[in-house]
Amino acid sequence: MESVIRGVIVYSFLFLIFRVAGKRTLAQTSPFELILLLIISETTQQAMVDHDHSITNAFLLIMTLVGLSIVLSVIKHRSRAASRWLEGLPVLVMRNGAWDREAGDNTRVDPSEVVAAARAKQGLERLDEVKHAVIENDGTISIVPRAGH
Repeated sequence: MESVIRGVIVYSFLFLIFRVAGKRTLAQTSPFELILLLIISETTQQAMVDHDHSITNAFLLIMTLVGLSIVLSVIKHRSRAASRWLEGLPVLVMRNGAWDREAGDNTRVDPSEVVAAARAKQGLERLDEVKHAVIENDGTISIVPRAGH
């Protein structure tokens, strides 16, 4: 039973940490972030397993983590408010061609990242060719070009 409790606590803690870290953290992984993720995973494993390295404990932890994921998925499906809290909402960082500095700062996205996404997704070369830019729930940037582009 202790493993289940540890699994729930660690899952909840990591969920909170990644929710606070923001969408962009999950969308783009730099070498630094990959190393951090590997260290977090090793630390997490040690915290959940403690001294019990048995296959039974491993299966129990896997079932706990998958079960939590399923429960959260059902909750998100049934409750719009829970879905918003768990997943967040898309954030408009550029509206009608105007950069929203506060939204950009909150999501840690700068105009150069929007230009890069516009170039990759729409073939646009400049920020003034972008009508709207949205940071989606998964951290990707969606671009709506200005008319005529």
